[in-house]
Amino acid sequence: MSLTRYALRRLLFGVAQVLAVVTAVFLMVHALPGDAAVALAGDDPNPERVEVIRRALGLDRPVLERFGEWLLGLARLDFGASVVSGRPVADTLAAALGPTAVLAVLTLVLLVPLAVLVGVASAVREGGPLDRALTSVTVGLHSIPEFALAVVLVAVFGVGLGWLPPTAVGVDVLAEPAVLVLPLVVLMARPLCSISRLVRAGMVDALASDYVSHARRLGVPATRVRFAHALPNALAPRCSRWPARPTGCWAG
Repeated sequence: MSLTRYALRRLLFGVAQVLAVVTAVFLMVHALPGDAAVALAGDDPNPERVEVIRRALGLDRPVLERFGEWLLGLARLDFGASVVSGRPVADTLAAALGPTAVLAVLTLVLLVPLAVLVGVASAVREGGPLDRALTSVTVGLHSIPEFALAVVLVAVFGVGLGWLPPTAVGVDVLAEPAVLVLPLVVLMARPLCSISRLVRAGMVDALASDYVSHARRLGVPATRVRFAHALPNALAPRCSRWPARPTGCWAG
């Protein structure tokens, strides 16, 4: 299968998934008791006021008509206005795009080096106190859902100790980079645990291989053995069984 054909199939599959999701969301919202007009009318809504709000929001029109208009709006990147604030949804998303991009870039930049460092540190001290401590921490962190970890970090470091800002709402993240610390920790916690465990496993196998033992017998310094010979194989193994089939492996 050609690359173009594969990409086209994946693109069509993605579009179908998006359509299925937005359809399900629209139908589930429509199936909920009450609507936005009732919510906006207050705690003791007047039926006449509810009807006026419903007509203003277009909720009195047929479901299929509203769904078609909603889909056309999504295709034009017109997401409508917020029922609560009255602001265009696109403006709200655009305001959050900058901080989200900064968080994503920082996560990608920091995640791999930190994961490799933790994995190598565990493998080099295999079975030792450092390895056991890092293993316990990574396994424990990986078992905590992100939302629970975020709540705990905000409660402890943001509210309890007051070391870090508990929220970044209305704050320029570039002017006050401290607001990025807690979100970065939450975003990196589970991926860092997973990647570091994979790096540790690959590094342990690499350090036990024949070519590493041979390099040590030749008097190659330990740091060079670990980072120039073992680490490349731990990160990108080129064959399934290194000792039996060394051709194609990174033997240093």
